[in-house]
Amino acid sequence: MSVDGWNTVLVLGGIRSGKSEFAESLVADAPVVRYVATAPEGDPEDTEWATRLAAHRARRPGSWSTEETAADPRRLADVLESAQPNETLLVDDLGGWVTVLLDPDHQPADDVATIAELAEAIRACSARVVLVSPEVGLSLVPTTPLGRAFTDALGAANRAVADACDAVVLVVAGQPAWLKPAVPPASAAGAVPAVSAAGTGPAVSAAGAVPAVTGSAPVGTAPVGADPADVEPTPEVQLPDVLTHTPPAAPNQEPGNPWAAPTMALPMVATGLVIQPGMELPMPDEYTGPQAVDRLATLDVPGAGLGVLDRVVAFAAATQGTATPAAWSSVRVLLLHGDHSGGASAGTVAGESARRAGQARAGQGALARLAAESGASLQVVDTPAAAPMEDQPALTPEQVESALRYGWRLAEQAADAGVQLLVLAACGAGTEAAAAAVLAATAGAEPPAVLGRVITNSGEIDDAAWMIRCAAVRDALHRTRRSPRGAKDVLAELGGGDVAVATGVLLGATARRMPVLLDGPVGLAAGMVSRDLAGQARHWCLLADHGGHPAVRLAADVLGLTPLLDLRLDLGEGANALVALPLLRSVLSLAAALPVHPSLAGDGEPGQGTEEPEDTEPEDTGPDYTEPDYTEPEPAGPGPATTGADEQPATGWRAG
Repeated sequence: MSVDGWNTVLVLGGIRSGKSEFAESLVADAPVVRYVATAPEGDPEDTEWATRLAAHRARRPGSWSTEETAADPRRLADVLESAQPNETLLVDDLGGWVTVLLDPDHQPADDVATIAELAEAIRACSARVVLVSPEVGLSLVPTTPLGRAFTDALGAANRAVADACDAVVLVVAGQPAWLKPAVPPASAAGAVPAVSAAGTGPAVSAAGAVPAVTGSAPVGTAPVGADPADVEPTPEVQLPDVLTHTPPAAPNQEPGNPWAAPTMALPMVATGLVIQPGMELPMPDEYTGPQAVDRLATLDVPGAGLGVLDRVVAFAAATQGTATPAAWSSVRVLLLHGDHSGGASAGTVAGESARRAGQARAGQGALARLAAESGASLQVVDTPAAAPMEDQPALTPEQVESALRYGWRLAEQAADAGVQLLVLAACGAGTEAAAAAVLAATAGAEPPAVLGRVITNSGEIDDAAWMIRCAAVRDALHRTRRSPRGAKDVLAELGGGDVAVATGVLLGATARRMPVLLDGPVGLAAGMVSRDLAGQARHWCLLADHGGHPAVRLAADVLGLTPLLDLRLDLGEGANALVALPLLRSVLSLAAALPVHPSLAGDGEPGQGTEEPEDTEPEDTGPDYTEPDYTEPEPAGPGPATTGADEQPATGWRAG
């Protein structure tokens, strides 16, 4: 669904009702808009019609592109099916489309089948689509056969399209009335759907719709510090495609339960998946990475090549198992939302992380908009809230086990959906302090050295809050000084729910040979913890930028992950990676598409025109010539004998 709670919407209205202007306002902030004009030009002498068309054209921004479908009504379905996820289509209007459909030049034709084809194209369209159509159901029955044919066909088209769209709005005298909202649209009505305080079910909105409630924590722990009405977002919001989950309150290991679903390289027992230290998970291909880098040196480029970005090609080649890796076309962002109580969250505004998560679920905010630009889907996952680590364990052992399995299952679901790259993101109060505690426990880091400065919402540095966070980490380490330092122990005592779920995601992605793009303290802390469970996981991780976080820098150094860029962006965890994603994709696309340089074509690759004819005569090299075997030069003075055949005793020349 789009940033307003829908992906496809039908805008109905009468003549001069303002339906076109309202439809245009829905896509005013879209970065890429394609205007699909369906109406024919009409009679050249009809100046009034020409004036209407000119007024429509004058309202369109210069950045919009226009596509005409008047020549063939079936072309509209083709345009919808070929649209990309990062596009927005405005179809204006279906009345003109039906006019062309009924034109004698297109007869005989099966109008019913064409309308059904259009509805299916709308359902399958991955782009954001706004369709405008006249509402003819409230008018009188026309007195002419042609008029009745038009109203019948347009009425059938409106019904089919309305059924296929996520939302339908009727514009009357410039006022929108939402007939079929996917969610009650805040932008149009100014209202946000309420949620019951218990979080067990949604309240009925003013429009009468009952939106589904999603995002419960995997172990039954709700996020804290925010009004539930602000925490619970609208479901299934996309463009980006926002996915939601309602996992079980506790892992059920009964047969047939999805938590126990098998996957490759899993340690399994009768009760289901067992995540334990020393798991043997797959490694990337050790040969294709160097082969891909060697191939880059042969490409037809005018400069010296890709520079440090050749590591992207090597990483993609190793994880894809081919020397010519393809750019990642299917990307999913996993946004983990979980707060840390106590001093770890000092300096944060209560409910701010829940607001960010709600923004992402509604398709708003920096992360969601960058995901939309990249054509990536976005999945917001609520994780267990962590207890104050300075006073008690952040999680119980049961919560750790459940969170690890939950993260593993999230990675499996992404792999089953065809996702080729995961972007791991997080938003939560106290995540940086938790990551610092994990680094101190696993790498011996000093908390003040890896704990970043606290920046308030007004951009000021809050040193008092930073000291409180340092004290919380210090006290937590003192409390656990005699505790074991195993992976699950660190997660239970210090890490919290978001780090535990992130660790499960890394392990599950490794098991399914799916690379992960890390960005931020939570992902790197999970990488540190995962070493004890499966050392192979770090080889499936890529770090785009350190974002200026000292914890990320240290963890990356320990894990051997060199940041590809040094942009020092701080847009929130996950957003920095999405900024770099188009560049990484461009590098992979370029490396895969460029041919071998003509001067190297004789040594080139298959498919570059370098194959020799089968029955060729050997090249005439002149007189017979046999190259002598290599012989080391004779030493000038006393030294070892030659490597050739002895012509005299080894000691003869020394004596002489």
